[in-house]
Amino acid sequence: MEVAGVVFLVFVALLFDFYNGMNDAANSIATVVSTRVLSPIAAVVWAAVFNFVAFLIFKTHVAATIGKGVVQPGVVDLWVILGGLVGAIVWLATATHFGLPISASHSLIGGFVGSAVAKGGFGAVMLGGVYKILLFIVLSPAIGMALGLTFMLLMSWVCCRKPPAQVDRYFRKLQLCSAALYSLGHGGNDAQKTMGIIAILLYSTLWRDRLPAFQSGEEEIALWIVLVCHFAIALGTLTGGWRVIRTLGMRLTKIQPVGGFCAETAAAISIWGATFAGIPISTTHTITGSVIGVGSVRRLSAVRWGVAANIVWAWVFTVPGAAAIAAVTYSVLSLLRLLFS
Repeated sequence: MEVAGVVFLVFVALLFDFYNGMNDAANSIATVVSTRVLSPIAAVVWAAVFNFVAFLIFKTHVAATIGKGVVQPGVVDLWVILGGLVGAIVWLATATHFGLPISASHSLIGGFVGSAVAKGGFGAVMLGGVYKILLFIVLSPAIGMALGLTFMLLMSWVCCRKPPAQVDRYFRKLQLCSAALYSLGHGGNDAQKTMGIIAILLYSTLWRDRLPAFQSGEEEIALWIVLVCHFAIALGTLTGGWRVIRTLGMRLTKIQPVGGFCAETAAAISIWGATFAGIPISTTHTITGSVIGVGSVRRLSAVRWGVAANIVWAWVFTVPGAAAIAAVTYSVLSLLRLLFS
């Protein structure tokens, strides 16, 4: 029975990973599509390929943070994981439907924390790890915005005497590279969050005897977990969340190839740094901040601040919203178990 439950939850976790890729497809391709450097179909294929091969570059530091630094391992069981995943998936699917580029990462963390608190109270949460994640809700878009603005100013100075057509042609080629770098970072950071959930699920159930080795860092996450998580997020990216793409790439601000290159490069640098440091940041927050930074170089009115405000409100409510859904889900599941036991 336990084995069947674990297999089912691994499938549900991969379903979340798929939705993550679908919602975050906008992050990887919105700028390259809105500048018409690639067609939508070519762009999602480009992003999905780099989402998958990211495992060749990044180690599983982010997965370790999720698996060992958010919730006390002793609290974790099948029902806590199920409640957390339901909370994350419901919140993420709703946001994707309404075209809001929210953080799949924070949906997952909020769901995991909410379900754990419903079972063991606030003592089940490892506050140090959660504080670090919450801090980067603010820092990641701020860093992305600052870098995007800086790169755009620098490129404007470098290209100020070049013919616009030549600048456009040059940055159309460069944007392919920046989109690839961003997609590598996206796959490297976001796929690892699901890896961490699957890892703590297995080490808390079927692999209990190996939990101390996992917690001490002596045992790495199994390669098959790494591969299936990267495959699931790449498949989600391949389907594309088109409403989110329109919001981020077309409604937020008007982007030219030079701006797309600057936004993607700024976000890629931020995400690569965080991934190597083992920090599970929001790739959505980072690229949105970068796009706003690039757009504001022309003039502040170039950014549609009403759209930006809606996105920020979605960010604010993501962690508590997913946590609330997860807590209710865990409570309902616990009640049903009592009624039918």
